[in-house]
Amino acid sequence: MRLFLGLLLVFVTVGSAAEVVAVGSKYQKSKNCMPCHARIVKEWQNSWHAKSHFDKDEYFRKSLEYVSRKTRISLNATKVKCAKCHNPRIMVTKTDADYEIAAVMGLDKGSAVAQAVNSDAINEGINCVVCHNVDKIHYDYPKDKRGIERVEWTPSGTMTGPYKDANSPYHKIVSHEFMTEKSNQLCFVCHANDRSVHGLVFSDMEAEYKASNSKEKCVDCHMGAKHSDLASTYRNYNGKARTREVRAHLFDGAHKEKILRDSLDLQLQKRKSALYITLKNRLPHNVPSGFGARELIVNVSFQDKRGDLLDEKSISLTRTYKRKRSKPSTPHLAKEQSKDNSVPAKGKKVLKVSLPKEAKSVRVKVYYRLVNDEVRSLLKLEDKLWEKKFLITSKEMKL
Repeated sequence: MRLFLGLLLVFVTVGSAAEVVAVGSKYQKSKNCMPCHARIVKEWQNSWHAKSHFDKDEYFRKSLEYVSRKTRISLNATKVKCAKCHNPRIMVTKTDADYEIAAVMGLDKGSAVAQAVNSDAINEGINCVVCHNVDKIHYDYPKDKRGIERVEWTPSGTMTGPYKDANSPYHKIVSHEFMTEKSNQLCFVCHANDRSVHGLVFSDMEAEYKASNSKEKCVDCHMGAKHSDLASTYRNYNGKARTREVRAHLFDGAHKEKILRDSLDLQLQKRKSALYITLKNRLPHNVPSGFGARELIVNVSFQDKRGDLLDEKSISLTRTYKRKRSKPSTPHLAKEQSKDNSVPAKGKKVLKVSLPKEAKSVRVKVYYRLVNDEVRSLLKLEDKLWEKKFLITSKEMKL
């Protein structure tokens, strides 16, 4: 019981609650944005921002259930904790010991927490009124303050956008630099540093980006290049809709092979009795990155003089995690983690493989996987997406 209460205090009371701003029903759902922003909404519907709610992502849902089960903290309290990034417009931002007691006794069904977690208002995940309702970002806050804890919202009915001269009869519009030149600041509200319940940082894309000294923006890759199109189809400029410089709202990431393709430059070199495989990272963040338990798989196959397979090796570049008593863990419960063996941002990693005596040629293929074997097994993930190997690059060489 003492351990349970200790975990409870750490899990549900650390940090102050963010100020909640209710979103009017007129603006809660993306369907209400369709009349003027149909192209953008349709793109967003196919993005993973649209799948950030626990009902739409098996990995997220089962991670919540696993953390709740192992910490003995109620599932709803766990959902509230993770909602700060996955569902930032939730109407409850913290729980306490009184709620946990009610949850254990089954008396929380009509509580504010239960209503907030199950509200239809948040089941679209990261929708229009998340990014486009941010009014201020607190960059000076401690790094463990993320998502809703780092922002202030606009009043309901006021949208944040990139165009200073934009106007609409349906809502007010304000413009901020984090929607234009300083857009990385908005991305790093959530995509900054992921921490376990014990405070272990298992992913920190902001730190990786800063270490790369890159001037690239997150949106250059994940929203694509600017192109001319309509941001709004409303005809309020001399009876016509105005063409703007816009980006796609697909937010492509590691789940899309096209964005992984050629992110790494692959070089092979034979030196004496060894093959040296050099992976050079073109990106301003590590590979793999973005979340714990992601994995690079380097498959090396050697052929003899007839072209027949002689030997094959598979090298896994991933991280594993341990919780109490050194038991295997998911990232969010980890007390410790294995060494980071990712390819650093704008850097390189060299792998050495011994050459079989009869080898006359070699073929190397580099794959990306969203979840490694250990975490996939712990969570009992069933969707084939999590075990799929996305090809990044490949190369062959005569020996």
